[in-house]
Amino acid sequence: MSIKRVFFSAFTGLFFLGIGTASAQFSRPISIGAGGGASMGVMDLPSEGPKFLFYGEVDFQITPFISIGAHGEKGRFSGVADANSFENNYYAGNFNLKVRLGQFLGKASNFALSSLQGSTLSTIFDNIYIGAGGGLIKNRTRRYVKGTYAEKLKSNGGELSRNLGEIGLIIPLNVGVDIPLGTSFYGPRWAVNLNYQHTFPLSDNLDGILIGENDQYRVISVGIKYAL
Repeated sequence: MSIKRVFFSAFTGLFFLGIGTASAQFSRPISIGAGGGASMGVMDLPSEGPKFLFYGEVDFQITPFISIGAHGEKGRFSGVADANSFENNYYAGNFNLKVRLGQFLGKASNFALSSLQGSTLSTIFDNIYIGAGGGLIKNRTRRYVKGTYAEKLKSNGGELSRNLGEIGLIIPLNVGVDIPLGTSFYGPRWAVNLNYQHTFPLSDNLDGILIGENDQYRVISVGIKYAL
């Protein structure tokens, strides 16, 4: 079974699990989370497809529907064209801000009441979020290219990077949903998180090939969050 099918099945199963037990956002201001997913690069060499990734994070709620957090991940992406290829077993971390729809629907000022009165679908809708942040990525790239490719690259104004272990700046953008599990006057302590992240590095060096247009990568993940 392909990685795409595995994560589609996991997303579907966890979504319907959450539908039966959803509530409003967390009962306590600090939460921790962990999970896994698939990462895929958008780079100079065509991607070989999704690769496994795992992550951990900590979030602090400013309001019931706005949070700031720290996120760390360990993943891999690779690409190949003819006999030329690369693989990057990277580490990345960022600080981020997430804003949920409930913040704009009058739920934050009446959190306890909306937590008890809200329907299952409305509370899931309230916890759909967008986010953005900034951080660092540590590249651990291995590159295999033929001499003819290097010559063609040079003739097109590019070059092979000499720094395959570069640490660079990244800007991650997120869209996702927290599906709280259980209900109480103060909200739940557990939630399922579904997230799509598109990351924009401020360099063209994730694949060890420098042409002039910055590389990018995407992450689809599913995880569990717990309020401390």
